[in-house]
Amino acid sequence: QVRLVESGGGLVQTGDSLRLSCAASGRTFSPYAMGWFRQAPGKEREFVAAISNGADSTAYADSVKGRFTISRDNAKNVLYLQMNSLKPEDTAVYSCASRNSAFLRTTASAYNYWGQGTQVTVSS
Repeated sequence: QVRLVESGGGLVQTGDSLRLSCAASGRTFSPYAMGWFRQAPGKEREFVAAISNGADSTAYADSVKGRFTISRDNAKNVLYLQMNSLKPEDTAVYSCASRNSAFLRTTASAYNYWGQGTQVTVSS
């Protein structure tokens, strides 16, 4: 059974940084693309970033491009999201997701497994 567990969220101020982690277990991590999504209260879930299985390809939402960096450590089975220059509009529950494919996608429906999420709150 695939299990994804996020950590690293918290309450920060505008301009601060956070690094989210997603620990994967239950199957081999390296063959599969991974993604980060977020959902703010009263809003639809939205794509944040994605990475291919070998980390040779990445994709970002326009709203986070240049501020967030997705990465993975296939030896440790961990996905990361480095978030810099945080803004109040980044406040959301952040969830990691795994696909049954090596290729990244930016739509939530393309992902097969999801974590429970970690709350990120950015105060102004």
